Amino acid sequence: MSPSDDTGQGRNILARLWTLLWRPSARYSLGVLVIGGGVAGILFWGGFNWAMELSNTETFCISCHEMRNTVYKEFKETPHASNRSGVGAVCADCHVPREWIHKLVRKIQATNELYHKIVGTVDTPEKFEAQRLTMAKRVWATMKATDSRECRNCHSETSMKAELQVRPAQRQHAKAKEQGKTCIDCHQGIAHKLPKGWQGASAN
Repeated sequence: MSPSDDTGQGRNILARLWTLLWRPSARYSLGVLVIGGGVAGILFWGGFNWAMELSNTETFCISCHEMRNTVYKEFKETPHASNRSGVGAVCADCHVPREWIHKLVRKIQATNELYHKIVGTVDTPEKFEAQRLTMAKRVWATMKATDSRECRNCHSETSMKAELQVRPAQRQHAKAKEQGKTCIDCHQGIAHKLPKGWQGASAN
């Protein structure tokens, strides 16, 4: 068989597939197919979003003992978890974007965390501490790159009244604004313990 025969045969197969794809169904009407496809699409989209939101819950986040027994335990002792105003945060508020496209990207990136869960990279307190600086730097760098987007979901600069802050905070915020700094440049360790060697490594 010559190469031209192979090419012709390939074209015939593609033509048959194309015809099959667009040929009206003998069993179901076009309306049934359209409605059925629409329902299937809605169910898929609903299920996908349900799974996305389920993975944002605190229960899901601390289902891994690596999180529950380390950073979550530290977080519970901070004002982000419990404070006089009664407004608290959960893991996703700081670590997952609210905008859908950014959230999807973050979920894709999280598959790397699943890999490390499977291979046991941080499955003991000793391993966790050995990796704490690397993990913290990764989170800080992301926050720096997004201008502390997740911080600003709750801490709006336009709603912040500098005159109600203590004098040192007023000076630091004014200085940070002049220098074009973002929240995470100064506010590491507000929800989790700072790792050893963190000085100078915040958003590098």
